[in-house]
Amino acid sequence: MFTGIITATGRVTSLTEKGGDLELGIDAAALDPHRIAIGDSVSVQGACLTVTRRDGSCIFADVSRETMAKTTLGELRAGSKVNLEPSLRVGDALGGHWVSGHVDAVGNLRVLALDARSWRMEFELPGALMRFVASKGSICVDGVSLTVNEIEGCRFAVNVIPHTLAVTTLGELKVGDGVNIEIDVIARYLDRLMPSFS
Repeated sequence: MFTGIITATGRVTSLTEKGGDLELGIDAAALDPHRIAIGDSVSVQGACLTVTRRDGSCIFADVSRETMAKTTLGELRAGSKVNLEPSLRVGDALGGHWVSGHVDAVGNLRVLALDARSWRMEFELPGALMRFVASKGSICVDGVSLTVNEIEGCRFAVNVIPHTLAVTTLGELKVGDGVNIEIDVIARYLDRLMPSFS
């Protein structure tokens, strides 16, 4: 589990094809090395990956074809900046919301507009997922926990403050870019349980 509070960013150092899958190498020097061991989970752009090996400050993880197809990880290149968060430990602060690292879909940035000192970002999602998005609810975008401010049709809008723009990859987004979206895990389970209450 994660919280959607980005601890650090890293840079992709290598992408190596292995039997149809991909081994992703990331310079994670900004992460606390004591928080990342082989076998640990780490959120990379919102996708939960398992650390398979380390080499100095670099961590490596296997990315399956399923993950590449359902996320933006398959579009990464050497030098790409990525959001990183180690998995939650007992006693850690819950500053964002419960995030599983299981990306539901790739959304697209449709509107980017300055709103006072923050940026208003409007994302488009597949219609089937919009039922899980609630005004003033939580949503995870590229691993970042954000509050939904507005919903219209297949789009939702968030406001991103300058600090978040500076310490995550959200500040580099352009209109048309794809992002990894994870809906609120509580909404997902409530939807699954609701038929049993009717």
